[in-house]
Amino acid sequence: MKKNHKLPLSMVLSGGVLLLILLAALLAPLSPHDPIAVETGQKFLPPSAQHLLGTDNFGRDTFPRLLYGGRVSLLVGFLSMLISIVFGTVYGIVSGSSGKLVDGFMMRIVDIIYTVPDLLIIILLASTLKYPLQSLAEKPGFGWINIIGVPLISILIVFALLYWVGMARIVRSQVLTLKESEYVTAARALGAGTGRIIKKHILTNCIGTLIVTTTLQIPSAIFTESFLSFLGIGVSAPMPSLGSLASTAIDGLQSYPYRLFAPAIAISVVILSFNLFGDGLRDAFDPKLKN
Repeated sequence: MKKNHKLPLSMVLSGGVLLLILLAALLAPLSPHDPIAVETGQKFLPPSAQHLLGTDNFGRDTFPRLLYGGRVSLLVGFLSMLISIVFGTVYGIVSGSSGKLVDGFMMRIVDIIYTVPDLLIIILLASTLKYPLQSLAEKPGFGWINIIGVPLISILIVFALLYWVGMARIVRSQVLTLKESEYVTAARALGAGTGRIIKKHILTNCIGTLIVTTTLQIPSAIFTESFLSFLGIGVSAPMPSLGSLASTAIDGLQSYPYRLFAPAIAISVVILSFNLFGDGLRDAFDPKLKN
């Protein structure tokens, strides 16, 4: 009798929480308060029906700033996931399906990239690209650079340069295993080319691993962005971020401790939900755990 395998409870609960977080981030523009409008007469107001999470030291409503900060963090997380999938998958497939000489050379490049400290590179890029990007932002059609900010652009560049190597290693190991399987050998004996074998047999069997790995990588990217914004080298003001909200709340921690609760809880919930959802996906895709 065939058993019905249910999804892990942690995956269902965390998926529901993530759905609510995504909806809140998408509906952030519907907030009646401007997240960057300064109201000098409403500084440090406590939470109320009008201001659900109170106001900050510039009189800005904290609730819409929290929603927009969540949008920034989620955007960074999903962009890092997209970069990891595209670069890591292509690199891993090429490395794993090539000969030993090419594979060894490509993996040595990955090993070198693994030794590069990403936080240091972000700081160096933010300093190096600051003035060139500011000059570029003054030209027509490049005003979006001022909106995003040089530090955030530096973070995304570092993700593009460094964050795909873990995915590349995982995909390469999958390719090395799958290309020796019986059905791949049979397909090659029937005359199937390398491109068809990769597309029809290898890539399709790597989808589960790709989904799980990228889902677990999103919270790492979100934490990195929040940490850098907390230090003041992440998202540029006045654009809010969960990390920058926590950083500004530290200044008045003794007098207004409640200002730190919202961004700290939001960061914890987002990262924990993604981790639990990724663990649930791993359990769902692993046939050994199903049995």
